[in-house]
Amino acid sequence: MTEQYDLLIIGAGPGGYVAAIRAAQNGLKVGCVEREALGGVCLNWGCIPSKALLKNAELVSLITRRAKEFGFSFERFEADYAVAVERSRRVVRRLVGGIGYLFKKYGVEHIRGTARLTGPQSVEVDGRAYRANAIVVATGARPRTLPGIEVDGERVMTYREAIVADSVPGSVVIVGAGAIGMEFAYVYRAYGADVTLVEFLPRLLPMEDGEISAEIEKAYKKLGIRFHTNSRVTAVERAGQGLRVRVEPAQGNGPAQTIEADRVLVAVGIRPNVENVGLEEVGVALDERGFIRVDDHLRTTVPTIYAIGDVTGKLPLAHVASHQGIFVADLVAGKSVHLLDYDMMPRATYCTPQVASVGLTEEQARERGYQVVVGKFPFSANGKALGIGEGEGFVKIVADAKYGEILGAHMIGPEVTELIAEFTLARTLESTPAELADAVHPHPTLSEVIAEAALAAEGNPIHF
Repeated sequence: MTEQYDLLIIGAGPGGYVAAIRAAQNGLKVGCVEREALGGVCLNWGCIPSKALLKNAELVSLITRRAKEFGFSFERFEADYAVAVERSRRVVRRLVGGIGYLFKKYGVEHIRGTARLTGPQSVEVDGRAYRANAIVVATGARPRTLPGIEVDGERVMTYREAIVADSVPGSVVIVGAGAIGMEFAYVYRAYGADVTLVEFLPRLLPMEDGEISAEIEKAYKKLGIRFHTNSRVTAVERAGQGLRVRVEPAQGNGPAQTIEADRVLVAVGIRPNVENVGLEEVGVALDERGFIRVDDHLRTTVPTIYAIGDVTGKLPLAHVASHQGIFVADLVAGKSVHLLDYDMMPRATYCTPQVASVGLTEEQARERGYQVVVGKFPFSANGKALGIGEGEGFVKIVADAKYGEILGAHMIGPEVTELIAEFTLARTLESTPAELADAVHPHPTLSEVIAEAALAAEGNPIHF
């Protein structure tokens, strides 16, 4: 007899497992298919283990670069990267177990295996047939590679291999200066590696506000991280135990150069996992980039099949996938939903200094025709930041001069990945800088920089 569900989800990453739990909470009978570990890329090979490694790197950097400033001295200091990696895997194992516990708590059936769509309301998992009133495809994505670069998983890696490698290379070229590339660059440099970043676009973190990119470039120069922007890697050749990396101007004008390195990390984006899922056979269409085409309600071209997360190409962030999962779980259960605004999804990069943002950059706001007012305030004028020795960076608010609406917020500095939530709430409540400034921020805290930036947008910061 074929098992019948109200909702069947293919994939248990941050979109799929959250959708499964929310749907079960909504009273639906739910199955969730996963062929690897619960939690997907984010929990097992991405967001979570990288944060553990970044904490280790932060401590190592503090000790090796700033010990004298804090009155510390060491006769002999050792940093064992293999121990850091094992610590990160313990964190992963604990959280994977936690998802399994939540599935049991809420009655989600974990179906182990590889799923394939066989109809608008049917799925086959390793030869076993299942039916569902609605199906969610949450198969995620995998690292994109580049022509001329053969990934072997040992000397030429993607994040998938790098996150579990228990040694730091003596030298590394990182291709791509988005969040993944920037975070690995910081970790490797803290542990003593010679690091070179190569970015095709004109600046590091090219999707962030221009002033943020300029500030992180200054910080990385101070760390001794080299970078080539407006550049591309066209070939990687084996040379004994090392590699020769050919770097050319992005537009092909100018001389090439060769960089020797022990390892190459390719971090240039993602490819959707759409192969062998049965999408085309049941009529689910892909867009011109190869991602699953969805409407504003995350329905595919087959009304009973939805898609969420990286496989949609909307915005490849774990928290976006999770909120898409909640949206679909509520929609299928007949609850009222609010359409997701992808312009206003927060973004975070966890290097040091941290970077976080939400909404439009100043450049984007001006391109869209807004009259823009900007409020900025530096962490160097904040007592808490100076007290903890983290005075680098600033908060920047981009607002509409006509109506006072906050269009975007851009932050670089200590713990800004935590502070950005104040701006996401402010956007949800349609707050103005004046209202942010009126809210009392405790002293001394890093959050006071937000209030001061809001005052700056109004033309009257107190401490600067």
